[in-house]
Amino acid sequence: MPKSKRQKIVRLTKTDKRVTREAKEQLVEKIQQNLDAHTFLWIYAVDNMRNSYLKDVRADWKSKGRFFWGRNRVMAKALGESPESEHAENVHEIAKRLQGNVGLLFTNEPVDQVTSYFSSFTRRDYLRSPTTAPRTVVLPAGPLLRGPMSLPLPSTLEAHLRKLGMPTRLVNGQVVLDRDYEVCQEGQPVTPEAAQVLQQMWLEEAEFKIRPVCYWAKDTGRVEDCVET
Repeated sequence: MPKSKRQKIVRLTKTDKRVTREAKEQLVEKIQQNLDAHTFLWIYAVDNMRNSYLKDVRADWKSKGRFFWGRNRVMAKALGESPESEHAENVHEIAKRLQGNVGLLFTNEPVDQVTSYFSSFTRRDYLRSPTTAPRTVVLPAGPLLRGPMSLPLPSTLEAHLRKLGMPTRLVNGQVVLDRDYEVCQEGQPVTPEAAQVLQQMWLEEAEFKIRPVCYWAKDTGRVEDCVET
């Protein structure tokens, strides 16, 4: 009787560690190269992160700057976290502010042009769970209409909406809400069901926005905080 062959487990731990280490070293090198090549370094925060919109921003700035996102600890190490280890004068002040959902922008563009661009670049999108709702959304009782053109919902959606917890029924082929229905409440996390309802109703309550937090200027070595407008 042939012997059973046990499945061999191939461990990639060493390879993974090497790849990760190399990737970190490459990121450190890129950040330091960009610091040498640019006159301004910005920290920016993103509200309602969407990769597709951030890609649009990167495209707009392709010839004007370089964006980095994620790996805060590695980016901080690249900049230098103390006066003794910093790669440029006073840039350790930027490193210690790399906390949360923030990224870096290296550029030679004047400060007013950077702030003007980001104050004007916003995109609407659907809220995702468990994002905090920016406002309370209540759908009124009666026929359900969606979008800026107030179009009636397809009758085929009624059963799905009911499964999401909405008090709906079909009346003469039209989706009707039996009573006012609160989809989400301001300041509270959006539930998965609420996120689906908002999408079905074409209610884009999320706003993708990049907020400059502070910037470092090479000529002065100073870090300036940004004031939200």
